[in-house]
Amino acid sequence: MVADKRARAKPAAVAAKPASAKTAKRKPRARRQSTHRNPVIRFIAGFFHLIWRVIWGFTWRVGLIIGLILAGAVGYFYTTLPEANALLDGRQRGSVTLLDAEGRVFAWRGDQFGGVVTASSISPHLKNAVIATEDRRFYSHLGVSPRGIAGAMRINLREGRGPFSGNGGSTITQQTAKLLCLGVPYDKEQWESEAAYEADCRRGSLSRKLKEAVYALALETKYTKDEILAIYVNRAYLGGGAFGAEAAAQRYFGKTSGQVTPAEAAMLAGLLTAPTSLAPTNNLQRSQNRAATVVRLMEQQGYLTAAQARDALDNPARLSEAAEARAGGFFADWVMSSGPEFFTRNTTEDVVIRTTLDPRIQSASEEAMQFIFDNKVRDGSEAQAAIVVMSSDGAVRAMIGGRDTKVVGAFNRATQARRQTGSAFKPFVFAAALDLGYSPYDIIDDSPYCVNIPGSGEWCPNNYDRSFNGPVTMVDAFARSLNIPAVKVAQTVGLERVRTIAGQFGIQSDLAAGPALALGASDSTLIETTGAFAGILNGGSAVTPYGLIELRMQGEDEPMMSATGGMGERVIRQEAAEQLTWMMHQVTTRGTGTRANLEDREVAGKTGTTQAARDAWFIGYSADYVTGVWMGYDDNTPLTGVTGGGLPSEIWHEVMVRVHQGMPARPLPMQAPLQGAPQVSQEQNQGQPWRQEQAQPRPSNNGQPETQNAIEQLFRDLFGAGRN
Repeated sequence: MVADKRARAKPAAVAAKPASAKTAKRKPRARRQSTHRNPVIRFIAGFFHLIWRVIWGFTWRVGLIIGLILAGAVGYFYTTLPEANALLDGRQRGSVTLLDAEGRVFAWRGDQFGGVVTASSISPHLKNAVIATEDRRFYSHLGVSPRGIAGAMRINLREGRGPFSGNGGSTITQQTAKLLCLGVPYDKEQWESEAAYEADCRRGSLSRKLKEAVYALALETKYTKDEILAIYVNRAYLGGGAFGAEAAAQRYFGKTSGQVTPAEAAMLAGLLTAPTSLAPTNNLQRSQNRAATVVRLMEQQGYLTAAQARDALDNPARLSEAAEARAGGFFADWVMSSGPEFFTRNTTEDVVIRTTLDPRIQSASEEAMQFIFDNKVRDGSEAQAAIVVMSSDGAVRAMIGGRDTKVVGAFNRATQARRQTGSAFKPFVFAAALDLGYSPYDIIDDSPYCVNIPGSGEWCPNNYDRSFNGPVTMVDAFARSLNIPAVKVAQTVGLERVRTIAGQFGIQSDLAAGPALALGASDSTLIETTGAFAGILNGGSAVTPYGLIELRMQGEDEPMMSATGGMGERVIRQEAAEQLTWMMHQVTTRGTGTRANLEDREVAGKTGTTQAARDAWFIGYSADYVTGVWMGYDDNTPLTGVTGGGLPSEIWHEVMVRVHQGMPARPLPMQAPLQGAPQVSQEQNQGQPWRQEQAQPRPSNNGQPETQNAIEQLFRDLFGAGRN
């Protein structure tokens, strides 16, 4: 039994060992506890522990509150955001796209939107250029870049600006938020103007930046990265009235945004910084310099190879012909002013207008005018010129309203300047006589002549050279632009008849009431007078000059309206029109307009010089085109050594040579008088002189002047002989 007790006691002893080990393990803890019992250390440790607990408790609670507020704000903006497609076109509607006669875009008016594009439909070069320039980490951040904001603040402070003035450090998402004006729509009741509204959208205050960041987070939550990029490239203003990449590509390069080259893409991306000042239509060199910077950024970020970058730098983007024309110049302005106001000047929809413009003829006219001013006009001269070229039906093919052709909204001397026409009015005087049946070979006495004008006294016209030629034929008097025969013819056929014919041909101004009417004392515009000559070319039927062929809404195929001009009613007999054309042909072959004559085809026209040479004209036509040229000073200063048979005829000649280049010659629709008709030239000077008194038609039974028979008999009395 004693042995059994001993055997049982051994486990107890063994069991005591763990207790001893346990005691050994507790000794260090006892030492640590004794160390912490130091009151100073314990106080300091407790103090810092308390501070940490307060800070941590405050921080996570404030962070939670801020997070909840931020989530709520993002959620609120998220609920207000529409589908991405609804945000692509952000400008005020009301653009006008102008197409030439072949359907090619040559000008724009208003804020232009070329159409919706996506991140995948634009050129990869353009997409890469935008990202490289505006936000290289676009596809990796959540809409806000703290690193970018801090860097921008540092730059602003270093350059002496406020932290949020100048560089913004904004991501593409934040810039998109700004373009959307943080979801605040324009309200004309709240804002003085759209400009004030847009200025408020661009404010850079701290509160605005915070709201912009929240809105950017909402955009990132609502849309994909590519949708955000699409909104940005569709809404961004890129200068020249172009909103969005598509409109800008069409306006500057004449191609779609999917076709732009690396150099062109770099230029478009470069405009995002300062679209107005960097627009290539304002300063091409500055725009190219900015594009070169973008190309280098694209190369640094791996979007372009060294060879591609070198090619883009060596061959910078250039403007298309339409962009170089700066929105179509005078012709586009005229179409906009002459078309229906609710579809042009005040349109609230996007409109496409197809016009009659022929770019080849427009360029030919500009080159011709420049050639004459470079080679025939003294340096420093401020003389102006205007040119209109149209078809015989009144379709205007080219228009120049002044020497500076690259303008928009400038004073158009072809359509707005009302000037005396001088002898360029005489065709309508002789048209009245020919329409009554008289021949170009009928005799008129070019001798001193005076007319008593009631209330004004006696008026005695003179020829330009103040000489008298005795009896001359009508065609000679017309070809040499003699004044006295023209006045006598007008007096004979009746001034009212001359006014009526001129008005029916399209001279819309108030025509002079006295006999000076025959000498072009009335004012008219170049386009009116040119259109009136077109009526003579097409056989004596009136013509209304027009530039609009059809108008349709953008995106639609069916036109809303068609041509607003063209052929009108007959004014004089076709035979009379053809005889008048023959008389004007004599002007260019042996009269005052020989400098206008063309060697390879028949042309007809009439010179015009007003009193003191304040205005000089030449208006004429071939079988294909009618062209009018005017020269003068805006302030009515007399021209020095210039008449209608001088520089205007030479400009006309240069225009028509270029316009007809490569075209087959067609004969003029003219009719010469019967063969064998007597022609009294200056050398012959024989025949019956005109009576000096003013002729009056015989009264009819009812006291009113008789019609054609009486006028014809009176004409016979005055002409005396030579009528066929």
